[in-house]
Amino acid sequence: MVKLIECVPNYSEGRREDVIEAIVKPFKETKGCYLLDYRADKDHNRLVVSLVGEPDALGKALVESAEVAIKNIDLNKHEGAHPRIGAVDVIPFVPLRNITMEECVEFSRKFAEDFHRRTSVPVYFYEESALRPERRNLEVIRKGQFEVLKEEISKPERYPDIGSPEIHPTAGATVIGARKFLVAFNVNLHTNDVNIAKAIARAIRSSSGGFSAVKAIGLELKEKNMAQVSMNIVDYEKNALYRVLELIKCEAKRWGVSVAETEVYGMVPAEALLQSTSYYMQISHFDPNQVIELRLLDLLGRD
Repeated sequence: MVKLIECVPNYSEGRREDVIEAIVKPFKETKGCYLLDYRADKDHNRLVVSLVGEPDALGKALVESAEVAIKNIDLNKHEGAHPRIGAVDVIPFVPLRNITMEECVEFSRKFAEDFHRRTSVPVYFYEESALRPERRNLEVIRKGQFEVLKEEISKPERYPDIGSPEIHPTAGATVIGARKFLVAFNVNLHTNDVNIAKAIARAIRSSSGGFSAVKAIGLELKEKNMAQVSMNIVDYEKNALYRVLELIKCEAKRWGVSVAETEVYGMVPAEALLQSTSYYMQISHFDPNQVIELRLLDLLGRD
């Protein structure tokens, strides 16, 4: 049985097309690694890549891609709305088929050793791969971003999990781990007041008492002249997209603001979208097996 892992590496580059294409090139050329999607955002100054592949092929392509990113990205000159501590900021591995979460954790740790050996970039483990309970959450590791970490990495509480307590001078540090599938879901508002987006983010995120599986921040989108509530839905089965969106609409109304549009960034499970489709279309007793393409894929995919 072929083992398949999904990987969604995030890079701190969203503006230079030549660098973006060079970063994704190894994913297009490595046998056993399949490039599903890649999206660059100029406001975030961030590239998000969606991959599926066999473990060894993924590892090979990821290290080659990382070497390109590290060569071309200098965080001392980097500006963007999205938090980051590394040129290769985060590399998550998600068990997809014929592989367990435990196996993904083991693979993430072996990969991290090779990644550090090849790049000299210190590594932090997060989510299921975390070696310290407080480091399960990405925001804890990324606190203060690159600018603060380069001053505090020498403190024992901020020592990396792999590598000496020294920041890479231009590429910072990288966070690696195994996790469940998450949905990157953004809501753009009919306002450019970022304080409104930040207030809404506080109301809905888990750490402030909102939804149990939602991480959210408020950002300014200068290119669109809008403010954005940028979210990671870390468990879409617990927190359906429509519930999150409806609460954002209610909170926005308090500020006299409406929702302009929403974005799903990267890949998304069909079920996550069908939940909201069923809700907004008011379909009674809807079953995903009623979608013929999904039913056919299920039948074709059986061993």
